[in-house]
Amino acid sequence: MNPVGVFDSGVGGLSTLAALQAELPTERFVYFADTANAPYGERGDAYVIAHSRQVVEHLLRAHDIKALVVACNTATTAAIHVLRAEFPALPIVGLEPALKPAVATSRTGHIAVLATRGTLASARYAALRDSFAGATTVRPVPCDGLVKAIEGFDSATIAALCERYMAEAGPFGDGPGQVDTVVLGCTHYPLVKDELQRHAPPTLRFIDTGAPVAQQTRRVLTSLGRLADDNSEGGLVLESSGVLAVLEAAAARWLPARSQSAAVPAANAAA
Repeated sequence: MNPVGVFDSGVGGLSTLAALQAELPTERFVYFADTANAPYGERGDAYVIAHSRQVVEHLLRAHDIKALVVACNTATTAAIHVLRAEFPALPIVGLEPALKPAVATSRTGHIAVLATRGTLASARYAALRDSFAGATTVRPVPCDGLVKAIEGFDSATIAALCERYMAEAGPFGDGPGQVDTVVLGCTHYPLVKDELQRHAPPTLRFIDTGAPVAQQTRRVLTSLGRLADDNSEGGLVLESSGVLAVLEAAAARWLPARSQSAAVPAANAAA
């Protein structure tokens, strides 16, 4: 059975991959990190579209993937409509900040969205906010530098930026005008959720899109008759346009239960 491709600008999509592996343990996955061209979240749409296209072409050519999960909020908002138009035979599942469930669960009517500047400035995010926010107050917090710190395993900078951006997202609480729900609008951010929680009361809810995306991927594969058999053996191939060892280290840290069948460098795949 052909694998499912999973793609992010870096290691953040590992949080989505973990959810996919939990939901679809018999599927084979190829995870591609376009670290040579990251971060996407601080680039323009044309840049993101061009590199996303190159990654998809590589995954189809090298692995003949049966479906693609764009495990990157910025690539989803900037490029998924182009990818779907240019690769119509390829089922593509994207993700976007979980505003709808956040609005539905908030009791105070105040939520914050932690995301990259690119995601928050996109037309797709604006449409999502306008569709679901209603009377809810949505506080956008562009988290410049946090993706880079996570990619670099820079614990001191991660801690400082998490403190800074959580301060901007607050005040937190269950009272009038207080934020009771925070949307993690970038796949990197669930990887540092413990650090974010250090600056929040225990009642604060964090919402990300990993599980819903995994469930949607199951629905898509099932509807197309492409779901792996229950007796199939799942697996994982790791690829990077940058230094593969960095991705392997991230997977070892944030994907401890992974079943890695191979680790293939792809240094020039998305140059």
